[in-house]
Amino acid sequence: MATRMQPDGMAEECPRCGRDTPHEVCIQLLTESTKEQNAEFSREPYRVSTCRICGNEESLRMNNV
Repeated sequence: MATRMQPDGMAEECPRCGRDTPHEVCIQLLTESTKEQNAEFSREPYRVSTCRICGNEESLRMNNV
């Protein structure tokens, strides 16, 4: 996953488009536990990138240990 700065934002390879396209990128905290008790302790950061051409969205857990 290589991100490059373009005049209109960040460009990354899109698997659906098959080429480098502009993407929206953000970090989201997602709860991984399905249990209500202590769910607030199971939140993990994910990098979410969305292709601005086709809308394909990919997420990657940031702290894979």
